[in-house]
Amino acid sequence: MYKSSKNSGGRIANAIIIPMVVVVIISVFGIFGLMHWSARLSDETAEQSQHKLIAGALQLTKNYLVKLQNGVVIWDEAYHRINQPDPDQSWIYDNIMHWLFQNHGFTKSVLINRDFEVASVYAQNHTSKWMDDQLFRDLSPSVAKVRARYINSFTRTPSGLYSFVPQSSDARRSIAETGVVALAGEPHLFSAAAVMPQIQSIAKERFPPSVLVSLVPLRGEKLKDISEMSRLDGFVLTNSQTGRDGVGRYQLRSPRNADIGMIAWQTTQPGTLMLQRINPFLALAAFMIAAVVILVTLFTRQMTRRLAHSEAKAVHAARHDALSGLPNRARFHALLTDTLEESIHRQSNTAVVYIDLDHFKDINDTLGHSAGDKVIVAVAQRLKRVIPESGIVARISGDEFAMVIKDCEDDVWLEYVLDQVQDEIARPIMIGRRELHASLSMGAAIAPRDGNDPDELLRKADIALYDAKANGRNRRSFFEANMEHHVQSKDRLSRELRLALKNDELDLAYQPQTDTSAERIVSVEALARWTKEDGTVVSPAQFIPVAEETGLINDLGLWVLNKACAQAHEWPGIVMSVNVSPNQFKHPRFVEKVMAILASNNLPPQRLEIEVTETVFAGRNDSVLKALRRLKNLGVKVALDDFGSGYSSLSYLRRFPFDTLKIDRDFVSDMNGNEEAEAILVSIIQLGKALGMTIVAEGIETLEQIRFLQAHDCHRMQGYFISKPLPEAALTKFLEDFNGDGGTSGFGADLSYQAQVAKG
Repeated sequence: MYKSSKNSGGRIANAIIIPMVVVVIISVFGIFGLMHWSARLSDETAEQSQHKLIAGALQLTKNYLVKLQNGVVIWDEAYHRINQPDPDQSWIYDNIMHWLFQNHGFTKSVLINRDFEVASVYAQNHTSKWMDDQLFRDLSPSVAKVRARYINSFTRTPSGLYSFVPQSSDARRSIAETGVVALAGEPHLFSAAAVMPQIQSIAKERFPPSVLVSLVPLRGEKLKDISEMSRLDGFVLTNSQTGRDGVGRYQLRSPRNADIGMIAWQTTQPGTLMLQRINPFLALAAFMIAAVVILVTLFTRQMTRRLAHSEAKAVHAARHDALSGLPNRARFHALLTDTLEESIHRQSNTAVVYIDLDHFKDINDTLGHSAGDKVIVAVAQRLKRVIPESGIVARISGDEFAMVIKDCEDDVWLEYVLDQVQDEIARPIMIGRRELHASLSMGAAIAPRDGNDPDELLRKADIALYDAKANGRNRRSFFEANMEHHVQSKDRLSRELRLALKNDELDLAYQPQTDTSAERIVSVEALARWTKEDGTVVSPAQFIPVAEETGLINDLGLWVLNKACAQAHEWPGIVMSVNVSPNQFKHPRFVEKVMAILASNNLPPQRLEIEVTETVFAGRNDSVLKALRRLKNLGVKVALDDFGSGYSSLSYLRRFPFDTLKIDRDFVSDMNGNEEAEAILVSIIQLGKALGMTIVAEGIETLEQIRFLQAHDCHRMQGYFISKPLPEAALTKFLEDFNGDGGTSGFGADLSYQAQVAKG
């Protein structure tokens, strides 16, 4: 054990130290790499900043060229002379192009007239060959922009004429475009400006301007000016790329975005300089980190040896239930998955069994949770002993267990194994000096017959367990397809019932109760009815149990109670009887809700009768009795329904003074000629009278039954012979006919006559 822990500790240490050393090494190299990357990034950022400085200086230079042109392009005389049908070329030469060369150094100029044609060409060396088609194409985009901006400067006046208003005279700003073009392989700066008047002009239509393009070589003085403005050294013009470090490059492009050369300069490299200063410190830091890693490695090895001893316990605790020591839900799922994969490979059957202890809550409630824990431990030990050696047992939760039984031969063999499980658990469990008896309900699903997916098998085993519990407990059920259909049908019905309650799609039927004379209706029992939108009638025997299981019975019961109390005003003097489910009494504010419904419908409590069955007393007797007494003190009548159907009704009659006792219909239906049944029925009537209760007989189907009950002075009678449950409108008509004067028409008259015959 110690050697295993030691080996485990070594593995843990290696698992920690090796990654840590790798991380430290990667971190050190990462730091060096990061610093070099930062230095390179800093150098690139500095170069980009210098690039922007050059771009700004170049733009300032081009803007200055535009300003130098303003003297000749914003001039009334030049505007009129240039735009004449036959302009004076000598005047243009002397006063515009040559003047620009002498005063501002523009070595070349070209005038493009309104028709977008070359009108005049000037060069310092008195040649016009420099102006070729290629250069014209390169300048065309800028000239076109100038012409478009000029035309857009015209404003339409109310008279329909166009007015051109030049820029403000103090600013003297022309409409111009600047850029760089290649001339004989050499970059030249140019400024293309519209020739326009100084004062406002008016014309019938808009027209494009003549455009003066002036050029100056980007070398010598101009290149020096850009260098001084950007405060960068080593400026040169070049036509080829250079890949040397420390050399910046600014690409020059024509208006058509063609490369026409570049400006190169010696860049500053702050990142490289910083790296040269801090490299010694980085080396020292790397050495110190290596020393710390060695110390941490030694310390970690000592600590992991101590932690290794608790590793097995921690793993076991994470995978097993602390109380029983069995695998927990997560571990069971993993084991089941592995078993199913193995069974698929071996082509064998595997059974998954869900187990639930019957009435385990009663043990906790009566003996305490400590006794319940001991029962869980005892059951776990017995399950481990009784199942086959290759089987798996796990505690899923609370009082739920699960088993996996491998290599199942057939259902008969599995039934034999489960019989042994039940026999083992059935043996008494000693808790101190107390002897307890436990039983199991089991549901089984078998792979591959019921599927090979672990979750699917567990779900089907759970469905089978539900079937076993629903059919009396202390038994087992194998999954069948109809069980799943039943569960799905119940789920669908519960969802439809919830929606029907939400949309108020249910209704009530009312079954009348007569007095002893059978001549007057004294009470009606409200019964829930459900007809779907498609006309399908859902029996109460279907939806009431579903409502009980899903908890919808609380909403359904309050809905019935509220609707019945609201409708009671239509039939004055008649008691409204409403069935209340045992689950409704579990709600801590049930009595308050009844009081609120009575108040909201303004119904006197004396006109409401609550019907309960003896199952309402199961479990929480004191709280139920307290709630019933509160209702009775309010004036609400309380009836015990289906009296005689249980085994302990007499004890409830003694513990709680009911107002009404409803005899179970089985006694009434069995009494025809049966002396024993009649004797029991008479005894119940006499018992109820002795206790001061109103006696109601249910299930009246014949005139002879009415005669017998009248003969023994039964207070109220209810059954199909009197009336089936009726909807609201039909009950109103029935009451009018039954209680009408003279009793000459309808079923009420016949019954009244029959009642008179019965009395003699």
